[in-house]
Amino acid sequence: MEYNSEKEFLKAYNPDDYKRLSMTTDILLFSVSDMEQENYRKTNEKSMSILLVKRKTYPFKDKWCVPGGFLKIDEELEDCPKRILKEETNLTDIYMEQLYTFGSVKRDPRMRIVSTAYMALVDKNKLKERISANSAWFNIKADSTKNTVVLTLSSNTEEIVIKAKKELIDKTSGKNRYIIEENSGLAFDHAETILVGLERLRNKIEYTDIVFNLMPKTFTLGELQKVYEVILGKTLLIPAFRRIIAEKVEKTDQIQGGGRSQTIVTL
Repeated sequence: MEYNSEKEFLKAYNPDDYKRLSMTTDILLFSVSDMEQENYRKTNEKSMSILLVKRKTYPFKDKWCVPGGFLKIDEELEDCPKRILKEETNLTDIYMEQLYTFGSVKRDPRMRIVSTAYMALVDKNKLKERISANSAWFNIKADSTKNTVVLTLSSNTEEIVIKAKKELIDKTSGKNRYIIEENSGLAFDHAETILVGLERLRNKIEYTDIVFNLMPKTFTLGELQKVYEVILGKTLLIPAFRRIIAEKVEKTDQIQGGGRSQTIVTL
């Protein structure tokens, strides 16, 4: 039907003539923290973790997922993940950035739902709030080859194993698609969401300062290198790493004692 004006169109418009979908947002909250270290002379080993929430309702009742929820009809998209993170985990003032939009037709059994995922980073030691009772930090271990990845998420009481086939879909950017072959405990398509988030984080620390959202106010270069290594999953040469990082940090007058002394730096 043809309309002669915007006013005429709006008068005739019937929203029921259009199929609807729902919009959600999901938040991948990553942290890197110290593991227990018996030898005080060594730089503390680091582990990477992600905050998951156990679902209380169907679908996927009692399964783990990343924090997420529906966008309100009168809510700005950028405000939604902040609200949801507060409601589901009790955390506020967390750095986050938009990651990717997931829109597979069958990603949710209830209805057609498109989700805009956000990647959030925090130093767990700086958190002032206590996380909610149905939330838990899961340590991340990733083993990958050219075509496969095995992701193990482990808390104090549970372990989730994800196995995925990795397919290169864009040679220019190196972007991959993940086909989930095994998933022992994550709801929805959140196994794929986490894999995409890890890939984005690894790529971004190579050319941005995003990693500093995982660091305390002051730290040693050795501690910073450990954070890079645990995210990238590989050992870095000390001289090369320090040349790359030299202009991003500033020396302080403080020295870390115990064993081999190290200068403490700040941003």
